[in-house]
Amino acid sequence: MPAPSSSYAGWRTIALAIVMMTAVCAAQQSGESESPTYGPSGAATLSSGSQSVYSGSVPEGQATGEVLPISFKEAIDRALRNNLGLLIGSDNLLAAKGQRWQELSHLLPNISASATQSATQIDLAALGFRFNFPGVSPVVGPIGTFDARAYLTAPVFDWHAIQRERAAQARESAVQHDYKNARELVVLATGNVYLLAIAASARVDAAQAQLETAQALFNKAKDQQAAGVTPAIDALRAQVEYQARQQELIVARNNYAKQKLQVARTIGLPPGQEFNLTDKAPYEPLAPLGLDEALRRAYRDRPDYLSAVQQVLSAERLRSAATAEHLPTLDVSGNYGAAGVNIGNSHGVFLAGMTLQIPIFAGGRSRADALQAEAALRQSRQQLENLRTQIDYEIRTALLDLNAASDQVRVAKSSLDLANQTLEQARDRFTAGVADNLEVVQAQETVAAANENYIASLYAHNVAKVSLARAIGFAEQGVRLYLEGK
Repeated sequence: MPAPSSSYAGWRTIALAIVMMTAVCAAQQSGESESPTYGPSGAATLSSGSQSVYSGSVPEGQATGEVLPISFKEAIDRALRNNLGLLIGSDNLLAAKGQRWQELSHLLPNISASATQSATQIDLAALGFRFNFPGVSPVVGPIGTFDARAYLTAPVFDWHAIQRERAAQARESAVQHDYKNARELVVLATGNVYLLAIAASARVDAAQAQLETAQALFNKAKDQQAAGVTPAIDALRAQVEYQARQQELIVARNNYAKQKLQVARTIGLPPGQEFNLTDKAPYEPLAPLGLDEALRRAYRDRPDYLSAVQQVLSAERLRSAATAEHLPTLDVSGNYGAAGVNIGNSHGVFLAGMTLQIPIFAGGRSRADALQAEAALRQSRQQLENLRTQIDYEIRTALLDLNAASDQVRVAKSSLDLANQTLEQARDRFTAGVADNLEVVQAQETVAAANENYIASLYAHNVAKVSLARAIGFAEQGVRLYLEGK
């Protein structure tokens, strides 16, 4: 595939790779949502202002001496096992489960048991008996004591604890959706870096083709100069063009190697593992999806939106729990067991009771908790509404980008064909002695620019597919299908 061909194109390639290094990743549990930005060529890119956890991974296994073939599907599967963002999401889910059990523990009975065998000797004088009784020793004991019991405490009614447990349950559900969202973002990040690597590979192929063309032109110019057919300026001009193409090939190969390193970091390949990308940049027109249908699917399926809904529910229950701090609570407690001098001389004992606790004044703590919970609830609702609007924006822009990118690919392909025809005619004219090689050099520059536009338009089209899959909450399954044109 074609590649960049001028200094400007080379620097633009570097800038494009830097800007589009990683997928935009929303901060988990914050209600933020990622959105595409726009690269130098106008293509929608998936980028972030800072290094994202989704661009890192935990390496899987050890590097081997063989060269691994990595397809697009294999890259996604590896990333879903090893990407750092997903691993952190899994840990967050585990922590949310623990928090829910912590709140649930306040509603469940607590049962414990203990057994004690002790001996006590008492000095009566130490207890304040400073006079002696006839026939009574001043030291009593040792006295044996045995006590074995099972203890039970259980809440009967605590609306504050009930609401906190229900809030923790909603938080756990929100984190589960966050985990699904993390999987979507991993697929998004992997698809982005893989497509960037494919584009970088295409630029290497194009730079190599341009170098071969420039070398052929240089050899022809030297032969004609030696034969006295063309002036020395033609040979010098051809040599400058040839060396410029050499420099571009060096830059393109270096960019491709660095982009492969980013792929390895994202999907969790061990350091030093050699691999090749087996897939090429696909182009298949995508069946149009209506705006209303896309919005309906997004509000139904997007995990970050479903997480925000659960966060609002959790905040509502926490506010209810805060306002319930002034309500009475009812608990039961008791114990049953055996007590006596020793285990062989004991009998059954028990204690049972019920406690009604009525808060009267707690220094305004319940009022403060209620105000804080109300503020958190308002923020959650605002974030949900903002996310709803953000989803509408992302879907509209993704559909616009997809339509524009399809047109760009068609125009870029036609321009590339025309540029190649122009170059062929310019070479024939130079060979026939009708024109000097300045016309050929200019035609080569046009072909190089057309190559770059075609590669950029292919990348833009595929990124638009990925962005649309993400926007409607279908990235994990949809990215594979969209890149196949289904």
